Amino acid sequence: QVQLVESGGGLVQPGGSLRLSCVASGIIFRVYTMGWYRQAPGKQRELVAHITNRGSTIYVDSVKGRFTISRDNAKKTVYLQMNSLKPEDTAVYYCNANLVVDFRETDYWGQGTQVTVSS
Repeated sequence: QVQLVESGGGLVQPGGSLRLSCVASGIIFRVYTMGWYRQAPGKQRELVAHITNRGSTIYVDSVKGRFTISRDNAKKTVYLQMNSLKPEDTAVYYCNANLVVDFRETDYWGQGTQVTVSS
């Protein structure tokens, strides 16, 4: 059974920091591209950042320079370090594991963790 379990969300003031963690089980973690998505109320889910199995990263423009994604294959964990948080970063953050093999795509999702940036 595949599980992605996020933690680290919470309430933080503007300018503050949080680190999200996502622990995976039931998959060969090291081969998956791991990503963080977010969904704010009334908005579509968007990709925040992802990191490939080789360590290449991409970020949505709005978080570049503030957020850092990393992974620890030994711990089957992906992290999202979020600095200089803004109210517009408020959303539910979801962990994603993605694998494409022979044109077949597999996606797994965590249950989400709430991040609220407010004074």
